[in-house]
Amino acid sequence: MERDGFFTEEDSVQVVTGRNRGAKDERLREVMEVITRKLHEAVKEIEPTQDEWMAAIQFLTATGHMCNDWRQEFILLSDVLGVSMLVDAINHRKGGEVGASESTVLGPFFVEGAPELPMGSDICKDGKGEPMFVHGRILNAEGNPVAGARIDVWQANDEGFYDVQQKGIQPDFNLRGVFRTGPDGRYWFKGVKPKFYPIPDDGPVGKLLGALGRHPYRPAHLHYMIEAPGFDTLVTHIFDPADPYIGSDAVFGVKESLLAEFRPVDDPSAMEASGFAGPFLDVEFDFVLSRPGHRDGATESTGALE
Repeated sequence: MERDGFFTEEDSVQVVTGRNRGAKDERLREVMEVITRKLHEAVKEIEPTQDEWMAAIQFLTATGHMCNDWRQEFILLSDVLGVSMLVDAINHRKGGEVGASESTVLGPFFVEGAPELPMGSDICKDGKGEPMFVHGRILNAEGNPVAGARIDVWQANDEGFYDVQQKGIQPDFNLRGVFRTGPDGRYWFKGVKPKFYPIPDDGPVGKLLGALGRHPYRPAHLHYMIEAPGFDTLVTHIFDPADPYIGSDAVFGVKESLLAEFRPVDDPSAMEASGFAGPFLDVEFDFVLSRPGHRDGATESTGALE
C-alpha cells in the first residue's frame, strides 16, 4: 500500500494532492491540484481562527440555501468576485481577429424564445420610458457586412426591471426581440433608455458586499447575443457612459470598448425620419464578429458560470 506521509502544516499540499493520483479524469486531477494548492496557500497566509473558518463555512452554507430553480447565489458570488468575467475573458480571447468586439457575461435575465421581429420594430410593448433608436452594422474582421446574422436583444426598462421580474406588470417579452441582418449587415430597432439596477442583494452575497463597503448596482446597458454561420457567437452588452455606476459595475462587466453614445435628438426632420413623434436618444454601435479558431489560448471549461 502506497503511503503519502503524515499531514503536517509544511507538507499539507503534497499529502492531500498525493491522494488524488488515482483520479480517472486527468483534467479533474489537475484542477484539484491547483485549487488545493491555492486554498492551502491562502489559509497559511490568513491563519484563520477556528471561529473565522466556521463563519466561512456558514457563509457558503447560506449561499447554497439561497439557490433555487430561478436564483443561483453561487453564480452571484462568482460575479461579484470577478470570477465570471475572468472565465469569460479567458474563453473569449480574440487572438488573430484584430478589432473583434469584446464579450461580457450573459446575465441571469436572458429568455429563450423571444419573438423574431421585422427590422426597425419597437421592442417596448408598454410605451413607458424615454424613446431610443438603436442601430449599427454587423461586420467581419475585414470590415465587410455579415448577412443573415441573428441578433437577440434584451434590456431592463426605465425603472431598472426586466419583464421576468415583473410578471403581470410588464407584458411578456417586453423589451426583447430578435432581428436578422440583410446583405448590408445593418440592424435597427426602437427601445427605451435602460436604467441602472441592483443585483439581488437580499442574500449572503449582498451582505458580503455591504460588509466590504460595496454597492450592488449594475450600470445601464443593453444585451446582445449575435450569431451568424461561420462566426463565433458574441454575447455582450453596450453601456451608457454617463451612468453613475459606469466605473463601479458590481459584476465587473464594463469594458471600455463597449461604451456607446446615447445622443439626444430633437430635430423635427430627424424625428420624422426615425418614426418618432418627439425627441429621442440615438445609439449607434457596430459589432465585429470573430471566426472560430482565432481565440488565442482559450481552454475548454467543464461548466458554464452563467
